Amino acid sequence: MYAVVDIETTGGSARLEKITEIAVYIHDGRRIIDEYTTLINPERNIPYFITSLTGITNEMVEDAPKFYEVARKIVELTEGNIFVAHNARFDYAFIRQEFSLLGYNFKRTVLDTVALSRRLLPGHRSYSLGNLCNDLGIVITGRHRASGDALATVRLLELLLEKDKALKTGSLIKNRKAARLNPALDLLKLADIPEDPGIYYFHDEKGEIIYIGKSCNLNQRINSHLSNNTSGREMEMRSMIADISWEITGSELIALLLESAEIKKNKPLFNRAQRRTGFRWGIYSRTDDKGYIRFEYRNVNDDEVPLSLFTSRDRARSKLEQIINNYGLCQKLCGMYDTDGPCFHRQVSMCRGACCGEEEPGSYNERALMALDEFIFRERNFFIIDRGRDNEERSAVKIVNGKYAGFGYFNINDVGFGLTAVHECIRTATDNRDIQVIIKGYLKNHRIERIIDF
Repeated sequence: MYAVVDIETTGGSARLEKITEIAVYIHDGRRIIDEYTTLINPERNIPYFITSLTGITNEMVEDAPKFYEVARKIVELTEGNIFVAHNARFDYAFIRQEFSLLGYNFKRTVLDTVALSRRLLPGHRSYSLGNLCNDLGIVITGRHRASGDALATVRLLELLLEKDKALKTGSLIKNRKAARLNPALDLLKLADIPEDPGIYYFHDEKGEIIYIGKSCNLNQRINSHLSNNTSGREMEMRSMIADISWEITGSELIALLLESAEIKKNKPLFNRAQRRTGFRWGIYSRTDDKGYIRFEYRNVNDDEVPLSLFTSRDRARSKLEQIINNYGLCQKLCGMYDTDGPCFHRQVSMCRGACCGEEEPGSYNERALMALDEFIFRERNFFIIDRGRDNEERSAVKIVNGKYAGFGYFNINDVGFGLTAVHECIRTATDNRDIQVIIKGYLKNHRIERIIDF
């Protein structure tokens, strides 16, 4: 028996967003024998771009039942049945999270029609529900609504069952390494791990997060952990993994940012011993009490965010010397010449005298501001636009006054009227030294789609 499920939500993260609609079709392998569809009040605002995609408005869900009011019905419908969905990890993660908030461990055997279609119906250009159904002649009545998409998934499942009448879900996870894994780990879940960028969580038998990681290919990375015998620590961690969860980010940059934030928030057991970043020196700026913009290089700390970071003292000093020479700045005001009088450059007419009051702050700061422009974040407001989780989505990292302000996802069809959708999609976050290292390093070494100033 199969419980074919589809949901609509307020966003893409099961940890942060909520369900707005659910449809369940019970199928006995030949036909539908029961069905259930309802809107759900998510108890939060539905973003505009979600409404434009699904058609579900805040007014429509205002009088709808809350999830806890339909939870019993969902348990009864799905109990003892295989949980089927297209891109099942998405629907299953949301439903498990909703039940988790109610103190209930919702656990079902899962079958993903995306993974099954790739095996039984190879050669399609896309395995998204819309494109695959279009190729197969399956009509979707009510696209991006739970009932319409779930019913289309039923028709797809019927076709797949016909294609392989001897379907055996368990055959997907035959693996000799299974004997070395925690017996509580659901091996069926391993077949559903996507080959996409994202972050992943390892949980122990109490549900506690013991490790958080990121990868450009979640499937490969997680499986490498489960087969790693290179150290006692890795084998100890593997033996404790009783559950695995993940979140697709689409963009590697988002994965890096989310991983850093989640490790700081959760402090997992097996992340605590990770080595610190190699960027231990930074260049900083400030305005002194006389109005001069000053620079200095020094060891970084967790309280201040530097203009730029370096792996060694010599690299930081060399960069600051370059700036001094390029813009005619004062050695003393850049912390490179400790004296009560004029700096050495002033004595050889290479400094215009800011160190001894012979050059006014306004004149000196014109060049200091030009030097600051070498550091791409200085007081700039911009979005870093990168890949999203599907073809119609993009990710956005927001920088405000040179500081990291958060990230989010927006639909490319919602930006024709300006940047409102991009601003509204941002999940607020806090800037810190590690985040600055991640963003600056990523921009230096990776290609992104574009940067948009605002």
